[in-house]
Amino acid sequence: MESFALHSLSTTATSASFYHHHHPSRLSLLRRISSRSPPSTISPPSLRSHSVQPLNFPLLKPIPRFSTRIASAPRDDAPPPSPPESPSIQGAKLIPLVLSVSVGLILRFAVSVPEGVTPQGWQLLSIFLSTIAGLVLSPLPVGAWAFIGLTASIVTKTLSFSAAFSAFTSEVIWLIVISFFFARGFVKTGLGDRIATYFVKWLGKSTLGLSYGLTLSEALIAPAMPSTTARAGGIFLPIIKSLSLSAGSKPGDSSSRKLGSYLIQSQFQCAGNSSALFLTAAAQNLLCLKLAEELGVVITNPWVSWFKAASLPAIISLLCTPLILYKLYPPETKDTPDAPGIAATKLKQMGPVTKNEWIMVGTMLLAVTLWICGETLGIPSVVAAMIGLSILLLLGVLNWDDCLSEKSAWDTLAWFAVLVGMAGQLTNLGVVTWMSDCVAKVLQSLSLSWPAAFGLLQAAYFFIHYLFASQTGHVGALFSAFLAMHIAAGVPGILAALALAYNTNLFGALTHYSSGQAAVYYGAGYVDLPDVFKIGFVMATINAIIWGVVGTFWWKFLGLY
Repeated sequence: MESFALHSLSTTATSASFYHHHHPSRLSLLRRISSRSPPSTISPPSLRSHSVQPLNFPLLKPIPRFSTRIASAPRDDAPPPSPPESPSIQGAKLIPLVLSVSVGLILRFAVSVPEGVTPQGWQLLSIFLSTIAGLVLSPLPVGAWAFIGLTASIVTKTLSFSAAFSAFTSEVIWLIVISFFFARGFVKTGLGDRIATYFVKWLGKSTLGLSYGLTLSEALIAPAMPSTTARAGGIFLPIIKSLSLSAGSKPGDSSSRKLGSYLIQSQFQCAGNSSALFLTAAAQNLLCLKLAEELGVVITNPWVSWFKAASLPAIISLLCTPLILYKLYPPETKDTPDAPGIAATKLKQMGPVTKNEWIMVGTMLLAVTLWICGETLGIPSVVAAMIGLSILLLLGVLNWDDCLSEKSAWDTLAWFAVLVGMAGQLTNLGVVTWMSDCVAKVLQSLSLSWPAAFGLLQAAYFFIHYLFASQTGHVGALFSAFLAMHIAAGVPGILAALALAYNTNLFGALTHYSSGQAAVYYGAGYVDLPDVFKIGFVMATINAIIWGVVGTFWWKFLGLY
């Protein structure tokens, strides 16, 4: 479930540059990528492990360091200094601010309160819609805008202080926060990079095999690293860039199609299926089940139930996607005989598995085991995550400064809790039920069966994502409403909740702004913007066919309908 400010990753893999999983807003992202520089000039803050040395694949040059010494005083014959630049405008952007606020004001004062909705519920809906409009238009960073929406709900006496802050004690939200720290541990120790490099060594003799190696390694890492953006930026993009440059495939010119473009597109399109395969592979998955529970759709033994329902369609999609893209978007270089050797050299430089890596492996195996068996043992998922984080802190794999510096985790706690809290209160006040009843009446007037309504609502939920720059923002804004519409149309609740949740992962590859990992991969400079939209739409259609056809039979076999 993935936040709003992105930092591109350098090509050094095991110096462990950690990609802050903080999704950019749609407009600020477009501004950034329109003037992006070649990837080799971008260097984010790195997380350095004391036991893992920074490594590079061959042909990668280190990023130049800029001097921080104060320049000496100018000579008399020196040219006059250029005038200082005018300071940038601070605060909210005026036009997005006016538009976002106007949405709520129009609903509140220009539209009469419909029958069946209380004035309090209608007023909260207007504040909620202004908050969602701000997520799309970005007058302020998402956390700041969500806080203003929260403040408005209290100042207008729409919600009490305790009701407005009720979601800050949500187990799911704290599980999401801790998942960011797990992701940091994977990158800091270099464990994720080591696993991916082994797959490159084993399967990397051809370009297609290389793609499968990277795809399978992400699927293996995903359940214990619940951030698609962190996996993309902290592990897979540095490896792809290193291999591409070694093969003479450079970003921003015609050589990008040799290798880099294909590997980027393949990994990008496969990432959604990896995230859909496991409940703990993406933060938004946990939120979906939390919101479903608030509407009375309770999934017993959620980790196992999620995996069983997703396993067959997700695995088939993972196996088909690299091959389909190999035909639709073929690389110029078909064979990569040097890749296994490069990977073997890198593994030799990395040395044996370090103590911190073994601790990370053991902790993640413990956490995943508790997530799978937690219901039987009486251990909630968030408690399992807390136990895992405590072990990492006690044994020094992570320190508290690592947690404090993980700004995206704390920012997600703030804005995500606001959205979840508002969505929950809308449900309590009957607004979501009213909306679902209205949609149900329309669907009934069309004489649609529940399978037809299911397909129509799923397609609408999917393609509305063209308006969003965040998967978690989309879930917070629309998941509850769409689930209620499904239920009102007669769709079995568990089937509707799981299908919407799986869709939430799959639409992350629609555009270059549709998710955090989308901006990571597009920012590498290997893929042109028209190709992102074209391949995104084509693969969305193919995924819909695979999940629709395979899921129809598989979910019937599992008894979901």
